[in-house]
Amino acid sequence: MRLILVAGTTATAGIDGISAAGADADLLQHTPGADAELLAYGDVVRAPEVPMSPTGCPTPALVTRAAREVVGFDVVTVDGGLRVPTGAPTVTVGARPGDDIREQDPVPSAPGSFVAARQYGRKLPNEEFVVGETVPGGTTTALGVLRALGEDWAVSSSLPENPQKLKEEVVAEGLDASGLSPGDAAGDPKMAVRRMGDPVLAVVAGLTVGALESGTRVVLGGGTQMLAAAALVRHAGIEAPLSLATTSYVVDSVPDFREAAATFDLGLTVTDPGFDAVDHAGLASYADGVAKEGAGMGGALALAAREGLVDEVTGATLDLLDRLGTGNGP
Repeated sequence: MRLILVAGTTATAGIDGISAAGADADLLQHTPGADAELLAYGDVVRAPEVPMSPTGCPTPALVTRAAREVVGFDVVTVDGGLRVPTGAPTVTVGARPGDDIREQDPVPSAPGSFVAARQYGRKLPNEEFVVGETVPGGTTTALGVLRALGEDWAVSSSLPENPQKLKEEVVAEGLDASGLSPGDAAGDPKMAVRRMGDPVLAVVAGLTVGALESGTRVVLGGGTQMLAAAALVRHAGIEAPLSLATTSYVVDSVPDFREAAATFDLGLTVTDPGFDAVDHAGLASYADGVAKEGAGMGGALALAAREGLVDEVTGATLDLLDRLGTGNGP
């Protein structure tokens, strides 16, 4: 089994109050590269530190890494628009860092990277793989893509209190700047991502489309960002079976998540890692609505659940936190 992590950036993350994917705004641009390093090596090598939320919640990449150590799957990182180079090996598909979606053309690399990722997905030898994402600000760009496609679903947040109103305002400004009305990009996924998304979504969608076209089974490992990716796949005219695996923390925070997954004809797997019962304040804060998902965490937990190893992943996550010296949260 293989997990493919698509790592990239969008300047949308710099909007105050949008993301908790880093201890402060200056570190946000390092988060995707750090997540890739954690999955590859079990520690950061070029990134300045292990990503933490402002309240001390550790990055979901630590959970995915722990699952890798327990289950033993391979990891490949695709550069989905990294602004800061990572020390992890990466596959290049021509993605560039995304601009703020309030700009007229925030992701001009989207059409080309979608096509390149599609070609890559077609050639992968796996019978099945999980694809995950790491992109601060990605739930806001996911909302932008959904609205551009004419889909009226809500999105989650890495923050305990979802700033949905702020996100809707940002998306409305983005649609206005792009000259789009909701639904104008229906059936045109590349336009939707170019005008209202981020480079990671372009790569995830292209990769998934290519893999499904070649008969490979794909599990989208993530939350509402992966719902947006699924919407892009369906708007590309792909009707092949597609699965989504996420955490209970996402589903509990988005009341219509299951309905949205059913609308896009997704096989849904939801895993509860039981972090509410652990003796680590930072990790326990997942159950309080911080972070919730990311870096393929839901997909990695689903792989562990297939083998009855979820508790072992939780234990391995605590061991990894101890090895990295992250302390016991705030």
